Amino acid sequence: MNSYKRSVTLLLIFAIFLGTFLSGCSGNKEASKEETNETSSEGKIELDFWTFWGSETRRPIIEKIIEDFNNSQDKIHVKHTYLPWGDIWTKELAAVAAGNPPDVIINDINTVRQRAEKKQNESLGTFFEQDTSIKDQFYPELWNAVTHEGVPYALPFNTDTRLLFWNKELFKEAGLDPEQPPKTWKEVKEFAKKIDQKAGKRFTRIGFLPRHKIGPDIWMLNATGNGYWDYEAGKPVVNDEKAVDALQWVYDLEQMYGEEVINGFKAEFGENQADPFISGKIGMVVTTPTDAYTKIRDFGNGMKFGVAPMPEMEPGNGQKVWGGGFVAEVPYGAKNPEASWEFIKYLTGPKAQEYWAVKNFDNVANIEASENAAKSSELKEDGKMVYQTAIDNMEHTILTPTPLEAPDYLNSINPELDKALLGEKTPKDALKDAQKAVEQLVESTK
Repeated sequence: MNSYKRSVTLLLIFAIFLGTFLSGCSGNKEASKEETNETSSEGKIELDFWTFWGSETRRPIIEKIIEDFNNSQDKIHVKHTYLPWGDIWTKELAAVAAGNPPDVIINDINTVRQRAEKKQNESLGTFFEQDTSIKDQFYPELWNAVTHEGVPYALPFNTDTRLLFWNKELFKEAGLDPEQPPKTWKEVKEFAKKIDQKAGKRFTRIGFLPRHKIGPDIWMLNATGNGYWDYEAGKPVVNDEKAVDALQWVYDLEQMYGEEVINGFKAEFGENQADPFISGKIGMVVTTPTDAYTKIRDFGNGMKFGVAPMPEMEPGNGQKVWGGGFVAEVPYGAKNPEASWEFIKYLTGPKAQEYWAVKNFDNVANIEASENAAKSSELKEDGKMVYQTAIDNMEHTILTPTPLEAPDYLNSINPELDKALLGEKTPKDALKDAQKAVEQLVESTK
């Protein structure tokens, strides 16, 4: 996962443990449902829904969905509470510990099981038993991530995947077929060399940087077909042979340019129209479709581009990529979980999900909504093409829920990856040490 996604996971893990501490300190007992139900002056049940969607783009979209839900029935009224990204989850867990949580919250998908284990979210098992077919609405990988011991503790809301985007004009200029992307890592390197451009000793264009937009762990996952953890065996698999080869490949490719060249080149990177892919400074990029396409659409000035699954390590190896996402969750001790359940069903249902998908150009968890979004007349033809490619790529996309046995295992792995990529250790030694560190962590938590 890239640094942004790692920060989400680490932030959530910190918040989970803070919530556990606060629970231990709190002397409040959970009030009964009858005593704490809040009703509006109109006799409706009032639900407080917390999100971090406060931007001028996303806030109106989520509030329109809330308005539509409120107008769809006469028993429940939902209000939206926006909290900043850095505050929302720590404040939620403090509220859980104090016995006064929000009714629904948007939370990280890869840490649902941690919160379930620590009784920080409500089990949805009773509601699910009344309609077990609801799981068929969602991509299986996402549904698996929201269950703990076979019971759902959230409903999937949105997700992401990783795709290869390439600049067709730069391909043509480099003598490459603009309709044929690289299909293997070997071809990525070959294509990159042809796209590279220099003015004297200075690179003015680079074909590909393996750590632009994604981290080395994505390449390792692509090579091995799984993440750092064997969930069935309950053990780390950090130093898989193919993972070592993948980390070595990332290091070797970057050495084509050297750290000084790459850092100098990155210093020129900007956002929007100054994004290096949009501005033609990088010929290929592996990233999320939302990030790439919205920038192409808004700032690309008619840029001709292609999109395809991430190249595989070698023919037949597979094209697995990492995905994350968010869920609609009912915090533990919520005043009226039945009403909260009705709202999160609507929030993750086809109508609301399609609206979110189209307006945000975001991959959603609901399969029907995804398929409808790809055909929406509101999307341009190239947008439909990108969205459909993202949907098709879900079969190659896996999640890596944080293991219960080692909740902060990334803190043991990431420093070793840095040492390998700085040339301080060989990839083999770095991953061997990372494996040992995670094994020790598992032992210490038993």
